[in-house]
Amino acid sequence: MTAVLSTHGLIARYGDFQALYGVDIDLAEGEAVALIGANGAGKSTFLRAVMGLLRVAPDMVRLKGQPIGGMATDRMVQMGISIVPEGRRLFTGMSVEDNLRVAVDQAQRMGRKGGWSLARLQALFPILKDKARTPVESLSGGQQQMVAIGRALLCQPSVLLCDEISLGLAPKVIREIYAALPEIRAQGTAVMLVEQDVGLAQSASDRLYCMLEGRVTLSGRSAEVTRDQIGAAYFGGSHAVV
Repeated sequence: MTAVLSTHGLIARYGDFQALYGVDIDLAEGEAVALIGANGAGKSTFLRAVMGLLRVAPDMVRLKGQPIGGMATDRMVQMGISIVPEGRRLFTGMSVEDNLRVAVDQAQRMGRKGGWSLARLQALFPILKDKARTPVESLSGGQQQMVAIGRALLCQPSVLLCDEISLGLAPKVIREIYAALPEIRAQGTAVMLVEQDVGLAQSASDRLYCMLEGRVTLSGRSAEVTRDQIGAAYFGGSHAVV
């Protein structure tokens, strides 16, 4: 498969502290890839580096083969990479619909075209229509996460990066959110899931990568990787993952 997004020897630093060490990851069109690992493994740093929030060399990040590493985040969005950030980061004091219309307006300004509209998004997550005029700060955590995903999709991405979208949510809500992934992927959108729930990551992805201390320690088909392999890669030794 041809990679729509790939990293090549990706190195990233926070000042003098090196956080990523030569990370090679690829993502094909319409594919779901999970990125797992313990806290501090480098997963969110990886997303920050891809999105241009950390300084990296141009050839270290490529979109459809073209070097894009280190470009400004708004330029990344214009080229088709959207992120659902950890913590959601919605615009408080604004309604659900107004939060979503920000993305619609942004996509129009950038000339991004695609299959996502407010109506289609509301069909995917009906609560967004029911709560259209509700201030986002009044929503539950799961409802806010749906707004965050919707805002990212309305930017018409070819690549959607999701940072811990299940964090702190009830199991029923998590199932509802993850049930939307097949339709998102059917649009041709490639999805990268940063996820600490290993079982959820495996079931929702085609392939997975495990990170430890800024390095990839395991990669493979999600259905074929064993829990023993994940445990060794996750912790750096022979540990079981339950």
